[in-house]
Amino acid sequence: MKLNSNIKIFGENVVLVPYRELHVEKYHLWMKSEELQMLTASEPLSLEQEYQMQKSWREDEDKCTFIILDKIKFIRDGDEIGAMIGDTNIFIKDSDSSTGEIEIMIAEKTARGKRRGQEAVILMLLYGIKDINLKHFEAKISLNNLISISMFQKLGFEEISRSDVFQEVTLGKTVSGEWTEWLHKQYLYKIQPH
Repeated sequence: MKLNSNIKIFGENVVLVPYRELHVEKYHLWMKSEELQMLTASEPLSLEQEYQMQKSWREDEDKCTFIILDKIKFIRDGDEIGAMIGDTNIFIKDSDSSTGEIEIMIAEKTARGKRRGQEAVILMLLYGIKDINLKHFEAKISLNNLISISMFQKLGFEEISRSDVFQEVTLGKTVSGEWTEWLHKQYLYKIQPH
């Protein structure tokens, strides 16, 4: 999405930056992991396909993706590649552009269990509400990804549907002023030019 192509979102522990070509090789290495493929319901892509996918996420108006950086590493070293820990994205689902499907992946095992994913999701939700004007969010999660299911439930998402065929659950949340205010209280949120 071109809307997010020139910004960085700073939180307390993470920084969200647009998914650019320079991130693709490390992202491609992550996605060779069978564990990540299973948790994200993804198929392995060739490096060339990954570059095409990155371009699609950057150019298509219904897709918004950010790479998640460890803020301390990024500020200390100024190196986006070395600070990469995962990604988060929103896919605009409906014709009136009011519903976004949100996804999160913390690929670096050393960054897991530290609430970096939760912080990145909150920053992405706030961006979706304020800058994309989304009114409803959905998250489709593998039934065996109990950590992600629990995290989204703690953020107020509730089960909408369950598919035994696809082995996933769909959680949803409608945006309200009260919920948006609660999200703002969880983490600092600051947008800067990239």
